[in-house]
Amino acid sequence: MEHTEASRRIANVIRYGVVKETDYEKALIRVELQDGELLTDWIPWVTLRAGNDKFWWAPEEGEVMLLLAPSGELANAVALPAAFSNQNQNATEPTVQRQTFEDGTVIEYDRAAHRYTIDATASDSEVIVKAGIIHLNPTS
Repeated sequence: MEHTEASRRIANVIRYGVVKETDYEKALIRVELQDGELLTDWIPWVTLRAGNDKFWWAPEEGEVMLLLAPSGELANAVALPAAFSNQNQNATEPTVQRQTFEDGTVIEYDRAAHRYTIDATASDSEVIVKAGIIHLNPTS
């Protein structure tokens, strides 16, 4: 392998980029690399689960991704969502897990306070819980 080819592959093993195109039907995205000089082929993104149990939270255009490319081949890359920047931080407390949606809805668990909160007031959304049995106070 030539020195320049080896250097290119090493440089491509881990790269930052931004989602430019999405194909949600096929669960694939195209990512523009940080330098703006290259747009990847269609590649998958990494998710929490994709077997018998599944987790779907699709990346959106403009979202920062970390590309992991085995052997430095971007055609074989997967995209790892997502990287925070100063413009999109969501929480500053290490004990808080928070999901903030574009419409203002927040789902949060604060393990220090032992509190789970669903706040849909900003979006005027409804919260629906479907279950066979609901225990509102299981300690009684």
